[in-house]
Amino acid sequence: MSQVIEVRWHGRGGQGAKTGSAILAEVLFEAGKHTQSFPEYGAERQGAPMKAFNRVADEPIRDRSGVLTPDVVVLIDPTLIDAVKPTVGGKDSTVYLINSPESPANLKKKLGLKDSVKVMTVDATKITLEEFGQNRPNTPILGALAHFFKDVPLEAFVDHFTHKMGSKLPEKVLKANQESIRRGYEEVQQG
Repeated sequence: MSQVIEVRWHGRGGQGAKTGSAILAEVLFEAGKHTQSFPEYGAERQGAPMKAFNRVADEPIRDRSGVLTPDVVVLIDPTLIDAVKPTVGGKDSTVYLINSPESPANLKKKLGLKDSVKVMTVDATKITLEEFGQNRPNTPILGALAHFFKDVPLEAFVDHFTHKMGSKLPEKVLKANQESIRRGYEEVQQG
């Protein structure tokens, strides 16, 4: 049985955690992986904390339960650090990817993580404000996640937007998505 990689996304309704989870599953599926993507809502309203999940493996995935011990935790909204307790269920090997201009070392301290735990940060909000003029942090987060799924090239994430959404998006929005993904990959800090 191949290893199943589990990802837990934390965001607020309307920030793109559910969409980011779905796009990650599509990109990895197109690369030959078996994937799952599913959201979990409390009160379904814009701005309310919510979670989305992924499972990824090289073989079919039989588990349909919630993700309790994630390999990767994505925090799209850094204001949720105290509100949702993103470290619950985390292991010493869990990687935390956080949308923040802060350094990984500062966030590691805020989260109470051991020095050995890997934290990655990317200022996805800044990137999307510069590229879109709006806060759409999920696309730079997808670029940063390409560091975790090393057997799938970054261009698979970029090309997904061209092939899957190219005809649905205005050229300017398509280019902004593609550039946001590349910048998320390039501008990520690891610690």
